[in-house]
Amino acid sequence: MATIAIYSLKGGVGKTTMSVNLAWSSATQSSRRTLLWDLDPQAASSWLLGGDSRGKDAAQAVFAKDLAPAALISPTAIERLDLLPADTSLRSLDHFFFSLGKRKRLAKLLEGLEKTYDRIILDCPPGLTETSEQVMRAADLILVPVIPSPLSRRALDDVIAYLDRENGGHAPILPVFSMVDRRRALHREAIEDNPDWPVIPMASAVEQMTVHRAPIGSYAARSPAGEAFASLWTGIERKLARVKDR
Repeated sequence: MATIAIYSLKGGVGKTTMSVNLAWSSATQSSRRTLLWDLDPQAASSWLLGGDSRGKDAAQAVFAKDLAPAALISPTAIERLDLLPADTSLRSLDHFFFSLGKRKRLAKLLEGLEKTYDRIILDCPPGLTETSEQVMRAADLILVPVIPSPLSRRALDDVIAYLDRENGGHAPILPVFSMVDRRRALHREAIEDNPDWPVIPMASAVEQMTVHRAPIGSYAARSPAGEAFASLWTGIERKLARVKDR
């Protein structure tokens, strides 16, 4: 099993879009038994995959071990893709982790799922928090969506510096340009400065996710955005193979 965290210091950078589409690629493109674990109290990934957490308040109970993860996991409409949904109880998860004092609770919970899943995608809340620190310790690979702008690049540099300072041996970090508009000079310049970073374009197919409540691959797989996510996932699988071989 490998755990891939989709994380950003900033909100509004395409994190949920990336999480849902990579989960689809894992389950469909690679035929992996896949779980998308939504850790963001906004529950956008959960909603896009058909989950409905309204009226529920159980997501945090998994971390308190009052409830087994399997009790909340449900299948999605996509073969081999399950969802562990978020709800509003996660708003106090940082405080819970702080009071708990167990720095690897998430990692231990993930270990209990390794016989059931090949890939787990974590849709993480933004910010440098107790939750994000749990994620950094548990992940095998950390994807960071970056909008091509100086502020987003600065945020990425801050995250890398923080991880190097606090967690020295963190998982590999893969920056991914998100919401790219090549008509903008600033975007083109950022891509030219970092030609090895994967690129996800800004596209109408991405916006239509909220209409279809589905990953792009299920309705526009051959669109530029659909092909970009497929290519990104292929690169992730190759990178995971190298990480596991070390």
